[in-house]
Amino acid sequence: MEPTAVRVPPRTWRDPLLIVLALGFGLFTLAVDAPWKRHGDLVAALDVLGGVVALVALWWRTRYPVTIAAATMPLGLFASSASGVGLVMLFTLAVHRPFRVTATIAALNLATGAVYFRLYPDEELAYGWLLVMLAVFLTAIVAWGMYVRARRQLVDSLRERAERAEAEQQLRAQQARDGERARIAREMHDVLAHRISLLSMHAGALEFRPDAPPREIAQAAGVIRRSAHEALEDLREVIGVLRSDAGESAEVDAASGAPARPQPTLGDLDALLAESRAAGMRVRAEVAVGAVPAGLGRTAYRVVQEGLTNARKHADGAPVDVRLHGAPGDGLTVEVDNPAPVGAAVGASARIPGAGSGLLGLRERAQLAGGRLEHGPTQDGGFRLRVWLPWPVEAT
Repeated sequence: MEPTAVRVPPRTWRDPLLIVLALGFGLFTLAVDAPWKRHGDLVAALDVLGGVVALVALWWRTRYPVTIAAATMPLGLFASSASGVGLVMLFTLAVHRPFRVTATIAALNLATGAVYFRLYPDEELAYGWLLVMLAVFLTAIVAWGMYVRARRQLVDSLRERAERAEAEQQLRAQQARDGERARIAREMHDVLAHRISLLSMHAGALEFRPDAPPREIAQAAGVIRRSAHEALEDLREVIGVLRSDAGESAEVDAASGAPARPQPTLGDLDALLAESRAAGMRVRAEVAVGAVPAGLGRTAYRVVQEGLTNARKHADGAPVDVRLHGAPGDGLTVEVDNPAPVGAAVGASARIPGAGSGLLGLRERAQLAGGRLEHGPTQDGGFRLRVWLPWPVEAT
C-alpha cells in the first residue's frame, strides 16, 4: 500500500523519456534472449504480452511506485521484455522512496532474476556470473537513483532556505517600517500636544479678556493662526506617514514627496523656551551642559517640551523651572517642575484635558534610551518631572 502522506511529483519530460528507454531496453533483451527460438512461440507471446502490460503501467510510476514495482516483478520470471520496466521502477523507487523500500525491491528483483536464469540458463555464461552481473547492475541503478534523490533534496533545501530568508527579510523590513512609523507618530504626538496647548491658552485668554487692548488681541490671534497652521502641517505629515505605502520610506513626507523635516536637538531648546515665553509662560531655564549627541539631545528636547505642555495644561500661570545638567559618563538629567498654580488666568472650561499618554510616551522613550523617568507632586503642591538619560563617554 502506498503511503498517503507522500507528495506526488508532477509529470515532466522525464516520464516519456523513461518509457522510451524502458521500451528500448526491453526490445534489446527480447532480441538477445530470442524466446521464440529457445522456448517456443507460447512463451514468446507471453513474454511480449507481459512487456506491454508492464510498459503501460509505467505511466503511473511516480504515483504508485511500490505497487507497480511489486505487481510487475512476477513478470521477470518469464518476460525478458519487461526487464527495462523493472529497472525504471527500481530507479523510481530509489528517487522517491526510502532506502529500505528500494533495497527490498532490489533484493526481490535479484531473486526473480535468479529464478529466471535457473529456468532459462544461458549457454555462454555460468549461472554464478549471471547473478554477479545482475547484482552489480541493480546496485548501479539504486546508487544512481539515490544520487538523484540526494541532489533533489539539496536543491529543495536550498530553495526553502532562500524562500525563508526572503520572507524573514520582508518581515524585518516591515517591522522596521512599522517601528519608524511608530517613532514618527510619537514625535508628532509631542509636537501636536505642544501646539494645541498654545492654541488653548491663547484662545482662553481671548475668551476671558474680551476687553483686552486691540494690540494684544491681534497678537494672540496671530499666535493662534500660526499655531493652528503648524499643527495642521504636523498632522498632515503624520497622517501621510501612517498612510504611506509599504515601499515608501518613512523619512519622506508622503503628502508632498519632500524629505521629512529634521528632528529637533538640544540646540533648538532656546527656540522652544522663547516660544513658550511669547505665549505668556514664565520659564526659568538653567542649562549646564555643552554639546551632546544628537539622539540624546532629541530625547532631552522632547522631555522639556512635554513638561512645558503639562505645565500649561495643569498649572497655567505658575512659573516653570527647567534644569539640565550632566556630563559624559555621569548621564544627563532633565528636570521640569512648577509650584501649585495660584488663581486661574484661564477658566477650567478652557483647559485641555490630559489623558496621560504624553508621560507614558516619555517613559517609553526614556526606557528605550536606557534611562529612567520620575514624576509626581512635590511637597508644596507642585509637580516635578525628572528624567535621567545615559551619556556614554565615547559618545562625545
